[in-house]
Amino acid sequence: MGLKRKRHDFVELLIIDRPEAANAIDLDTAQQMSTALDELGRDREVRAVVITGAGERVFSAGMDLNAVASGMAPAINGVAGGFAGLVRRQFPHPLIAAVNGPAVGGGFEIVLACDLVVAAETASFGLPEVKRGLMAASGGLIRLAQCLPPALAFELALTGERIDARRALELGLVNRVVPTGRALDEAMVLARQIAANAPI
Repeated sequence: MGLKRKRHDFVELLIIDRPEAANAIDLDTAQQMSTALDELGRDREVRAVVITGAGERVFSAGMDLNAVASGMAPAINGVAGGFAGLVRRQFPHPLIAAVNGPAVGGGFEIVLACDLVVAAETASFGLPEVKRGLMAASGGLIRLAQCLPPALAFELALTGERIDARRALELGLVNRVVPTGRALDEAMVLARQIAANAPI
């Protein structure tokens, strides 16, 4: 399906809905996300947006490697807003990632482009592109270096290893770590707290 959208009062929920492909982003999904974020950016009723992956197995494995192999990477990265319609976008509303499982490659870059992060205990984060002869070219290397001390950012970028949710919390990459199955609920609580404030 690509993307599901749900509105809860002043909070919009975007669900990357490709569980059979580890919620990887193909061109159709990227276009749907870009269109949704274009619309939400103009919507004065929206006060927060929550992004999650379908199911409990994975948040997002990043760009669909089958699409990469078929030459679609430039088109996927070229949608308005960049990869996933998000990584090169100046978005006017708070973005909250509800990370229900591993967020790797472009999935981690989506998380890094969000303002707040709620992670399940089973979540993990990493940029494994270096292990596959690829480059994390959707802002992950830049944002990681802005979020972490240089030595830690270099280590994650150069080894391609993952960190778990608790380590991400210690490093300040995550706001809250919650039991498995609770990431979306807790992200929605956080979004409603934001939405209850003055919309300035």
